[in-house]
Amino acid sequence: MRQFALPLDENPSDAESIIQGLNPAQQEAVRATDGPVMIIAGPGSRKARPYQILALTFTNKAAREMKVRVEKLIGAEEAKGMWLGTFHATFARLLRREADNLGYTSDFSIYDTDDSERMLRGLMERYHIDPKQFRPRAIRNLISSAKNQLVTPNDYARMAATPVQERAATLFGPYEQALRKANAMDFDDLLLKPIDLFMQHPTVLQKYQERWSYLHIDEYQDTNHAQYTLAKKLAARHKNLCVVGDDAQSIYAFRGADIGNILSFQRDYPNASVVRLEQNYRSTKKILRLADSIIKKNQDQLEKDLWTDNHEGEHVVLMEALSEKDEAQKIERTIRDLNVRAGYGYRDFAVLYRTNAQSRSLEDALRRGNIPYRVIGGQSFYQRKEIKDVLAYLRLIVNPSDAAGLRRVINYPTRGIGNKTQETIFDFAQREGLTAWQAIERLEDIGLPGRATHAVEKFRFMIAKYAAKSTSAPADELARELIIEAGILGDLRKENTQEGLMRWENVQELISAIAEFAAASGESGTLSMFLQEVSLLTDADNDYDDNNRVTLMTMHASKGLEFPVVFVAGLEEGLFPLAQSVQDPKELEEERRLFYVGATRAEQHLYLSYARSRFRYGEQQSGIRSRFLDEVDPEVVRMESGAALKTKSDRFKTKGGHSFSYDRVDPHYYRTSLRPSTTRGRTRTVSTNKAENERRLVYDEGEGEIVPGIRVEHAQFGEGKVLSMEGRGEQTKAVIFFEGVGQKKLMLRFARLQVLG
Repeated sequence: MRQFALPLDENPSDAESIIQGLNPAQQEAVRATDGPVMIIAGPGSRKARPYQILALTFTNKAAREMKVRVEKLIGAEEAKGMWLGTFHATFARLLRREADNLGYTSDFSIYDTDDSERMLRGLMERYHIDPKQFRPRAIRNLISSAKNQLVTPNDYARMAATPVQERAATLFGPYEQALRKANAMDFDDLLLKPIDLFMQHPTVLQKYQERWSYLHIDEYQDTNHAQYTLAKKLAARHKNLCVVGDDAQSIYAFRGADIGNILSFQRDYPNASVVRLEQNYRSTKKILRLADSIIKKNQDQLEKDLWTDNHEGEHVVLMEALSEKDEAQKIERTIRDLNVRAGYGYRDFAVLYRTNAQSRSLEDALRRGNIPYRVIGGQSFYQRKEIKDVLAYLRLIVNPSDAAGLRRVINYPTRGIGNKTQETIFDFAQREGLTAWQAIERLEDIGLPGRATHAVEKFRFMIAKYAAKSTSAPADELARELIIEAGILGDLRKENTQEGLMRWENVQELISAIAEFAAASGESGTLSMFLQEVSLLTDADNDYDDNNRVTLMTMHASKGLEFPVVFVAGLEEGLFPLAQSVQDPKELEEERRLFYVGATRAEQHLYLSYARSRFRYGEQQSGIRSRFLDEVDPEVVRMESGAALKTKSDRFKTKGGHSFSYDRVDPHYYRTSLRPSTTRGRTRTVSTNKAENERRLVYDEGEGEIVPGIRVEHAQFGEGKVLSMEGRGEQTKAVIFFEGVGQKKLMLRFARLQVLG
């Protein structure tokens, strides 16, 4: 008995009532009782929930839904005897029962991320590892990743190749010893310790194999190596393992998910039955055809043919915008139009994007249009910590009397002005009737120790320097210089985590917002005016009390959800797919799966949009639309605002029946037709297409093309990462972030860059 499997011989009437109304494939899955079973469940296929002795899933929400459905099937009392929950919760429960076999007591502590980082910080002090240079969070993430791959401290020490990996290797063993000494396990141990338990005590494994003769795992495509190993061990005796998942929705490799687990299921279990739930109950035929055309471009996938009995539906709309601001305004106007003309509530709309930083322009447009919204899986752009940190700096240089801003940033990033020093300053200010900044200007009267005095003096000089320039220097340049000198970007980059990268991108997006504001406002675009506009925008966040709001979220956060109307925004090369994924076929396929997930969230209307230019890293950059748009079925797409898809005739019909042609370079063309040519020691990328050749002429000293995302070395500035490209021919420039010196724009024909890869 598994997710769809019922004991049909025990109570046939009950079983028949349960399967009544299921489609034939679902009924086949329900009746599959013995042996391994893989259920490939496409999006919107209405996956039934398990009636199972042991059922494992990934989120508490999914576990609660399972429990409710099982209780309806067999009653609350019977359901109490079942083990049903998330991987971590289930095996934490098992470890409580078996802790003594591993040398723990049953009341062991479970350390969360903060607890683990705090423990690592203490160990770093003991081993003289500077937490400013090697962030505890980055160390923790490396150790976590190793543990989930079942890599031991000794093995990891042999594998470590970079400075941060070497520090992680130094701390890995002591960290494990410290956890055991504290009678504690971290979150990863909840999966690793059961494996240790089963390997060290085969009789314990046998006990649970007998107890759980049937095992079900939902969202199998999201399992990591440790979860895969646990499932294989528990199912080894009876082989009654049922997994449900969709390889096409495997989008969490950055969290350790291994798509190979579901792709190799039939190799692991050659006698497995495979049931394909290919009927979609969510989307229209046109939306489903588009989604199917997307995912079929991937090589590593399980065969499936999606279909639906739903109506044909409207064409998918492709919108071309001049900029991200124009894109956001088009989306806002479309939402308003459908709200008024078609009667959709705001809750019926979702706007999806690849990175959190993209929400800024969308939020601004919706605020200005007085359309309520909510940000799922993250805070509103201007409420994010890193944004509030930067805004506090900017407020302080405009208004040094801003006590809240001063408190927030005086020791961020850490600069040796601890809590005791801060309280001494604020106490002095209160006694003397001064603002905190005025107290800092009388630093010699406060009586701080020499080291603290030096740190505060350095901070005071930095703020005063930018305050003096705040009324004359361009706002975006001022902000960029301050952020770099204050060390915020460097601090975020040191985290070496996905979260740190997103926060780094958010700060870059704020610089873009300031630059965009300055460009639009002319001489009135001062930093003070920008801060005023932001404060008015953020105040609008509290104007709406009901749930009738447009939903903004990343593509990752949208998985499992559905909306009548969906917008997928920012479909441009370097943004979606991300620049760093283009060099790796596996990462590119995951980006394509992510696009597929986003598209299949739509029930009735789907809009795809891209911008010809976008403010990125504080500068207006021209863009080229995503390769994914050239892979979709053009027969189900309607173009708006001059956007076009490549077909044999290069002609399209609008919804009103009018046709038009277009003249553009197919972005896929130069990806397949470029050939390298060496000229005077420089490698030049040459295309057989004259127009493309002029646009893409670049120079480098290494063995590879300079593209966004690649790492390069400069003789003066050292190693850096290419953020973007602009210009054409001999005027081609690269925007590069160099660690230690910040962002630079270099003309490639003079830069003599060495490509590192």
